[in-house]
Amino acid sequence: MSTESHMRRVTAINNGTVIDHIPAGCAITVLKMLGIDGRRSTPITLAMNVPSKKMGGKDVVKIEDREITQSELDRLALIAPEASVSIIRAYSVAEKLVVNLGVEIIGVARCCFSNCATWGDREPLPHRLKVHSIEPLELRCHYCGRSQDMEAIIDNLL
Repeated sequence: MSTESHMRRVTAINNGTVIDHIPAGCAITVLKMLGIDGRRSTPITLAMNVPSKKMGGKDVVKIEDREITQSELDRLALIAPEASVSIIRAYSVAEKLVVNLGVEIIGVARCCFSNCATWGDREPLPHRLKVHSIEPLELRCHYCGRSQDMEAIIDNLL
């Protein structure tokens, strides 16, 4: 094998979060969901369309000096339910977090349809989306029963 095939594409980080096994092409959506833009003072490493035995192709995001929260992990499940998340401290994996989609998602995103009962100000309802299928991912509103536009759901994260 060539030396190039054994080279690491992305360097290790001292402290922060590594999100691996993101579906190919979705890393930018993950950054948007996390509220990360180009104005951070600490490095963010983004690798897209990296070869993967498990997925064929995948994306990887490394965020230095920031640990992902549980609410961000719940949001990540909407974009990358098969992702693996590692918290890094002193160049070692300190924790492995589990992305759990579950059967119902409560308080993470609102229904994409503005005429849904969840959009009413007078009778606020908890935002509940049911997982109708995992592959491909399809969510339906608990109240109106409508299938959600998965691209628009990112804009409706709470």
